[in-house]
Amino acid sequence: MSIRHGLLALLEPGPRYGSQLRTEFESRTGATWPLNVGQVYTTLNRLERDGMVVQDGEDDAGHALYVITDAGRDELRTWFRSPVDRRSPPRDELAIKLAMAVGAPGIDIREVIQSQRHHTVQAMQDYTRLKAQATDVSPENRDDVAWLLVLEQLIFQTEAEARWLDHCEARLVRLSLTAAQKEKQRESEREAPAASADAPPPPGVEPAPAPRAGLGRSGRR
Repeated sequence: MSIRHGLLALLEPGPRYGSQLRTEFESRTGATWPLNVGQVYTTLNRLERDGMVVQDGEDDAGHALYVITDAGRDELRTWFRSPVDRRSPPRDELAIKLAMAVGAPGIDIREVIQSQRHHTVQAMQDYTRLKAQATDVSPENRDDVAWLLVLEQLIFQTEAEARWLDHCEARLVRLSLTAAQKEKQRESEREAPAASADAPPPPGVEPAPAPRAGLGRSGRR
């Protein structure tokens, strides 16, 4: 999540102070990714260091106001025009958990999947209920529209996660069946030589005579 660029976008319409930026950020995103004031001011300090914003006086209540610079506007435009790089995805805890669960002693990975699926479906239902409430009336301002877009992204994301969990479980079932079939085949191959030795000769073939006890190489007693 780019707090840096989010704050630049909120500063473009005009000067803002730290707490105001925090409130507007959470309003625009529906508090999906809550910020604390410390994060806001740390990011503002870095933006100021990089020449993206400057402090420009105070408001009537004594809050320090920040203003976006031309360099900050150029950075913001570049961010809006550039696609989000999916070739270096952020670490996903669920994917890492399932990868570690495969082959982990004493862990039933299907139980892990079922537990996560229950949680994911519950989250999807909660998001869908929030969307129904949000669309009871037409969005009245840009914050309402922005929140609706974020909410719909969360719904699509949880739907995709539920499908992926179904796929993981199906793959594990197939791998388990394949392993069982290979083990059965190996057992059959191990039993085949012994079965061949004990099998009767084909029809029309006389069995080899058994050696006579007590005879030496000359066949004499």
